[in-house]
Amino acid sequence: MADPEVKKSEDEWREALSPEEFQVLRKHGTEPPGSSPLDKEYGAGTYSCAGCGQSLFSSEHKFNSGSGWPSFYQPLDNATETSVDFKLIYPRTEVHCSRCGGHLGHVFKDGPRPTGLRYCMNGIAMKFDPGKE
Repeated sequence: MADPEVKKSEDEWREALSPEEFQVLRKHGTEPPGSSPLDKEYGAGTYSCAGCGQSLFSSEHKFNSGSGWPSFYQPLDNATETSVDFKLIYPRTEVHCSRCGGHLGHVFKDGPRPTGLRYCMNGIAMKFDPGKE
């Protein structure tokens, strides 16, 4: 992953984020499935990073994966970066905000057309901006 544009110390991130946001965005945590209201949000708008405000996903690319987390088949251009995480027995592709490096979730190769990808995101890591496209 490239060097993030937005840089803060751990203490600055703790001050800027809620404890739950900090755990997910900065410590690579995962919120419980079905816990985010963004999973059931299907209005028009844009999903942005809760850490830095960068626009990440359009509601046009959101779909109901049944996973319990907000899912998208593609991010906005240049909004995310990926890395490999080995926290489980098998490697997974971790998704980060390209601006602040915050952990958003993971991407899997079991999504719908046209990409075949499922960006399975933690809702706590994002804010929904209705009407913003």
